[in-house]
Amino acid sequence: MKRFILIISGIFGLFAIILGAFGAHALKTILSPESLASFEVGVKYQMYHAIVLLVLGFNFSFSNRLEKSIAWSFIIGSFLFSFSIYLLSFAGAWNVNLKFMGPVTPLGGLFMITGWALLLWKAITMKMG
Repeated sequence: MKRFILIISGIFGLFAIILGAFGAHALKTILSPESLASFEVGVKYQMYHAIVLLVLGFNFSFSNRLEKSIAWSFIIGSFLFSFSIYLLSFAGAWNVNLKFMGPVTPLGGLFMITGWALLLWKAITMKMG
């Protein structure tokens, strides 16, 4: 599972950089300022969680359910949160109604919050020595 987490981290990081550059240059003429700001939030959260997954990948053994749950919460949450924001940001430019995607973003946020809460729990309960 370590390799999988590190690969997902690399994919999230790679696409955060690509999408961030795309947003900073090409999307300025396509998206409204509000949509571009939302797009950038998705990129930031994707990169934050790519870095977290990288750290976890090098430091966790993933031999227990808690560590696996932390990683899966971050992966699912980041994907749902960021990619729903990307799609919603383009709805106006594509002239399509994607409002049904609206609840996906907070669901992704809930998964990310769960990941952080579980990570906090791990830190509180881990044996130091």
